[in-house]
Amino acid sequence: MTIGAFFLIAATGVLMFFEWERGLMTVVHQWFSWVFLAGAVGHIAANVRPLKAHLRSYWGRASVAVFLAVLVASFFSWGLITGPQLVRPIEQALVEAPLSALASVTRTDPEALMQRLKAYHIKAHGGQSIRELSGTYGVGEDRLLAIVFLPD
Repeated sequence: MTIGAFFLIAATGVLMFFEWERGLMTVVHQWFSWVFLAGAVGHIAANVRPLKAHLRSYWGRASVAVFLAVLVASFFSWGLITGPQLVRPIEQALVEAPLSALASVTRTDPEALMQRLKAYHIKAHGGQSIRELSGTYGVGEDRLLAIVFLPD
């Protein structure tokens, strides 16, 4: 289980690093990391004695210290602006913007956008937001954003 999950996480991670995220790749990467962790915990439990011996060595302690330091450092942006930092605020702005603004962003005629939504049984007008439509029609915000931004 650990080896299979490792290869899956490694492969999807490398592809995501190069921004080749297709289909459910990100979701698979995120959720199967839990499978990898479960396998790692099982591996550690089965090998506690060798692990303790390894951690008594200089290199064992040093490797744990280095990766722990990297983990702690990863919680800070150090002044850099990264793509993942931008995703949530941009998505929130899009979800709260009026549909007329989204039509402008997508270079779509507002009436054409309303017709596209109507094809999914969602009656809307330019002053409404994705958030409003989601609450009214019980359709997920991501699904509505997909209707607005992705080609049919």
